[in-house]
Amino acid sequence: MTIPDFQTVMRPILAMLADGETQRTRAITTAIADQFGLSDDERSIMLPSGRARLIDNRVGWALTHLAQAGLLERPQRAHIRITDAGRSVLQEHPERVDMRVLSGFPAYLEFRQRTRERAPSAPQAAEGREAQEQGSPQDLVAQAQAENRAAVEGELVSRALALPPRDFELLVITLLRQMGYGRLGQVEHSGRAGDGGIDGIISQDPLGLDRIYVQAKRFAVDQAVSRPTIQGFVGALMGAQGDRGVFITTSSFTQGARTEAERVNARIELIDGHRLAALMVDYGVGVQPETSVILHEVDEDFFESL
Repeated sequence: MTIPDFQTVMRPILAMLADGETQRTRAITTAIADQFGLSDDERSIMLPSGRARLIDNRVGWALTHLAQAGLLERPQRAHIRITDAGRSVLQEHPERVDMRVLSGFPAYLEFRQRTRERAPSAPQAAEGREAQEQGSPQDLVAQAQAENRAAVEGELVSRALALPPRDFELLVITLLRQMGYGRLGQVEHSGRAGDGGIDGIISQDPLGLDRIYVQAKRFAVDQAVSRPTIQGFVGALMGAQGDRGVFITTSSFTQGARTEAERVNARIELIDGHRLAALMVDYGVGVQPETSVILHEVDEDFFESL
């Protein structure tokens, strides 16, 4: 039996989760291997990198795409469960669920857009053999890297949004430290009840004379930060006699909020959820490298020099 591609296993995964129970991802992988009748040898086939089994990779990508569309959710590490949207898709598509079906969900289209932004020159994802014929190995590697990063960034936003307020503030403080802020001074977590809207203070020099004030707020993805919230942060900034601030959120900013940040007599940097996730990946906060790919080409200069 051929190991199924990641789109082929999408609907079987939804069907396995139809009862609404939370299941371990490892159990889902085993159940998929059983359903498709994979032999022990097929189950043990590894990726070329040798870092993971091929069947784990296929199921893992299916779970990622389904989660990006909002059909699955991850309530805790290594666990998965179906959403109401996933149940609806299962009923509406009795034969097959694939990327064409997922494209009917705005969240999935946003995920694909992030992928295109990461690899604008790479061929877009397609099905089966067609995907292998669309570009060079370098193109396909670029596409895979872009897709992986878009998926990881989306998951990071979800994980950040699920954190308690204090833990989210600590995440932001950790990121700022990793980015190099406070290297000559310190990055201090100041968030507490009655903090006046200041969750962190970056001292850029040992004496703390050069300060940047931070506010970190979790907002649902569909709940954009508006002008009044920025006005509140500006008030807190002025109350601390500061003229520079960073407002970091898991969602986005309305145009009114951006206009307000540009209007006031202070420099305020706005970081939305997408940029937050990108910075976390760039600076290795909450992520770890999984594998690397090395491609070779013939050294023409070597042969011409003989």
